[in-house]
Amino acid sequence: MNIIVCIKQVPDTAEIKINPETNTLMREGVPSIINPFDLHALEAAMQIKEQLGGKVTVLTMGPPQAETALREAISMGADEAVLLSDRAFAGSDTWATSYTLAQAIKKLGADIIFCGKQAIDGDTAQVGPETAEFLGIPHISYIRKVEEVKANHIRVQRLMDEGYDIVESSLPVLLTVVKELNQPRMPSLKGKMAAKKAEIIKMGKSEIEADENNLGLKGSPTQVKNIFAPQIKAERKIIEGTPEEQVNALLTELRNIKCI
Repeated sequence: MNIIVCIKQVPDTAEIKINPETNTLMREGVPSIINPFDLHALEAAMQIKEQLGGKVTVLTMGPPQAETALREAISMGADEAVLLSDRAFAGSDTWATSYTLAQAIKKLGADIIFCGKQAIDGDTAQVGPETAEFLGIPHISYIRKVEEVKANHIRVQRLMDEGYDIVESSLPVLLTVVKELNQPRMPSLKGKMAAKKAEIIKMGKSEIEADENNLGLKGSPTQVKNIFAPQIKAERKIIEGTPEEQVNALLTELRNIKCI
């Protein structure tokens, strides 16, 4: 069973800063972490490997420093790590990112591809499904439980607004996962030692045989023009009294500012 886990190195949300001149996220000097949802995807892959055998490969697209995230994934038990890094990839939107990932996955080969449901820096939840479309394989989003995995078949629970669906699919398949799926394991000492000396496979546009017209800013149908932080309003008012008095006072305040 060959399993690929797509991960992303993202800025720590507690430390996010915006460049006031360019209105873009400042990544230099900001602590980076593995996207939290991707950790659940990695744990799911590890559990299937432990059950059925095989290999878990972590894949990320990013600058050279994204290698840190890959080594962390190896310390948690991944067998192999691939870094997609090329100046041609810079400025990719979700469409160009998905195309690039799909080209690499075609080269690597996979029975199951896991992704987190979304990245906390973009929150689009588009890359997983788009990657599956480029690969021409089924995809199931918002997986909360993997019920059964066989050589050519998988059955999962998909989280819905009210309960869950049970969905079956043939392999290969791409799954995006939610945090309810599992509890990610901590890196082991043995894993940390292995991560330090692990060889990171590096691939650029030539290695994945990508069409330059589909890469980076040039290949992105959408472009971010502006990012801004919401203005923080310091006005606060504490309403005291009995519950009934508080409700009445709140309703009065809301009417005064014409919210109701």
